Amino acid sequence: MRVLVTGASRGIGYAVARAFAERGDTVFATYKSTADTLPSLAKENFAGEVIPVYCDVSDEESVKALFSEIGNVDILVNNAGIAQFSLLSDISGSDWDRMLDTNLKSAFLCSKEASKGMIRRGFGRIINISSVWGIVGASCETHYSASKAGLIGFTLALAKELGPSGITVNCVSPGVIDTDMNAHLSDEDMRVLCDETPLGKIGKAENVAQAVLFFADAAFVTGENLSVGGGFGM
Repeated sequence: MRVLVTGASRGIGYAVARAFAERGDTVFATYKSTADTLPSLAKENFAGEVIPVYCDVSDEESVKALFSEIGNVDILVNNAGIAQFSLLSDISGSDWDRMLDTNLKSAFLCSKEASKGMIRRGFGRIINISSVWGIVGASCETHYSASKAGLIGFTLALAKELGPSGITVNCVSPGVIDTDMNAHLSDEDMRVLCDETPLGKIGKAENVAQAVLFFADAAFVTGENLSVGGGFGM
C-alpha cells in the first residue's frame, strides 16, 4: 500500500509512519519546519520504506504540489497538528486561524486531493487524528478543542460522502499521550491525569498507531471515532 502520513517528523505521526513501514507499506511522511529523525527512519531496514517529503499541509498550493510529486495514495492519515494552552481572552485572531488551518483545514486539503485517486480506483482509507478534547473540551484550549471537534464532524460527513466509492473515513481520538505536545505539563499535572485515567498510566504514540492500523485494515468500518486514552474522558 502507498500511505501518506502528515506531520510525521515526531510523536504520533512518527509512530504511525514506522508502523506502516514495518508491515511493508511505502510511506510518504510529511514534515514542515524540520524533518527531525525522519532521515534516519528512512534508512532503517523495514519491509517497506519511509520517504520524507516537505509540505505545508495548511497551504493549498503546497498540498497540490505534494500530490503532484507523490501521486496516488491508498491510505491517508491526517495527523498534522499543533496545540496552544491559552485563555480565550488571550487568543488572538491569528492564533485561532493558525490552529484551525493546521489541525482542520489541512485534513480538508489533503483529503480532497487524496480522494480523487481513491474514487477513480474505488478504494481508499482516510484516517483522521483528533483528540479526546474534541469530545469533552479542554479549558484554556478552546481553539484546539474546536479544531479537533471539527475534525470529528468532518469524519462523519465525509464517510457518508465517500462510502459509495469504496472509501472508508474514520477518526482516532487520543487521550493523554507521551509526546512533545504534552511536554509543557508538569510532573504534578501528569500525575493528576494518570489518576483520572482508568488504566492508570499515560499512553504511548505506538498505542495510537495500533488503532490507525486497525482502521487501515477494516473493510466494513466507516464513520467511527475511536478513543485511545485508557478510558480518559469517559
